[in-house]
Amino acid sequence: MRAGRYVSQSEGYRAFIPAPLPPQPKIRMGAELTKLLSDADRALGRIDGVASILPNPDLFVAMYVRHEAVFSSQIEGTQSTLEDVLEYEVNPKGEARPKDVEEVVNYVRAMNYGLNRLNQLPLSLRLIREIHGELLQGVRGGERTPGEFRKSQNWVGKENSTIADAEFVPPPPHEMHAALDNLEKFLHDRTSLPILVQCGLAHAQFETIHPFLDGNGRIGRLLITLLLCERQVLQRPLLYLSYFLKAHRAQYYDRLMAVRNEGDWEGWLKFFFRGVYQVSNAASETARAILELREGHRDMIAQHLAGSTNGLRLLDYLFEHPLISIRMAQGELKCSYVTAGNIVQEFEKFQILKEITGLQRNRLYRFESYLNLFDRQALSIPLDKESETVSATVGPELRE
Repeated sequence: MRAGRYVSQSEGYRAFIPAPLPPQPKIRMGAELTKLLSDADRALGRIDGVASILPNPDLFVAMYVRHEAVFSSQIEGTQSTLEDVLEYEVNPKGEARPKDVEEVVNYVRAMNYGLNRLNQLPLSLRLIREIHGELLQGVRGGERTPGEFRKSQNWVGKENSTIADAEFVPPPPHEMHAALDNLEKFLHDRTSLPILVQCGLAHAQFETIHPFLDGNGRIGRLLITLLLCERQVLQRPLLYLSYFLKAHRAQYYDRLMAVRNEGDWEGWLKFFFRGVYQVSNAASETARAILELREGHRDMIAQHLAGSTNGLRLLDYLFEHPLISIRMAQGELKCSYVTAGNIVQEFEKFQILKEITGLQRNRLYRFESYLNLFDRQALSIPLDKESETVSATVGPELRE
């Protein structure tokens, strides 16, 4: 009863009706939970501090956004990698990549859309619907009323399951709207709870309400970053939990179900704070490594590259677009193709870029050392082996 209740429906299944937020009785902030919250808060503050010393943080944010989009989409079953996304941005018409790469690209667009809209609109049901519309536009799930809350019942279960044997059935539409209204009021409450507690509760409640026919998981995870940015806890969106949640997928689902079945909000928050702590520390280390990498490359270019001004401009471009062609370099530098090609060749010689196609024409070059930093960040979060075998498949009306 603390998190809600199961109610039998006339069609023969039981749906979960969530209780309003904040939980009653209140969250029990025992010694362990208090310490985890304190550690997570400090780690989150370090991200913001490190970001403030980067010479152009917005260049690096673009890579964090792509990284989050890949892992958040992989939780829902996509196969596309970061490399696929970068190649798509260079050549959207390429045929050698997974078809679901456009879903990841849509996630990037939806995330950026939401972050930009926060300048005009508070975090609200309206904004959530708008972001959902961007997420599903023109991709799989696009027929499932993008940008609109569902008008029919959905459910979560194993592949080919029916509502009768579903693992979880969210509230029916007439109950869903009351829960959404309460969630919106909770998002606007700036005084009752610490912000990370509020983020954790809001995410779990959103996943329980499941207001869309598709895309609930991705929107729910994005909600965490949007709330932190709206409250200016983060000046830039550098906290993304999807790799942690993917690495601990079994615990992620178990903790959410324990909230619904046992009212165990505290157990969920412990898991959530551990994730914030681990991901924040990893992101801080990556940001420091990016700064060192940039300064080292700038020194090398200034000392050894004739026409170093163009070289420095191209280097900054690479931090936003770490997979490029000579044509892309030419467009950025506004120079001749030959000049751009010469600079790219020099970057190859200095091992800043690595040619990855093996072709004579239409070559692509990878900013190897930079991309390796993000791979290292992912590997710094230990994998829960049990999660590798957890199915993310769902009922025919819903793909998480």
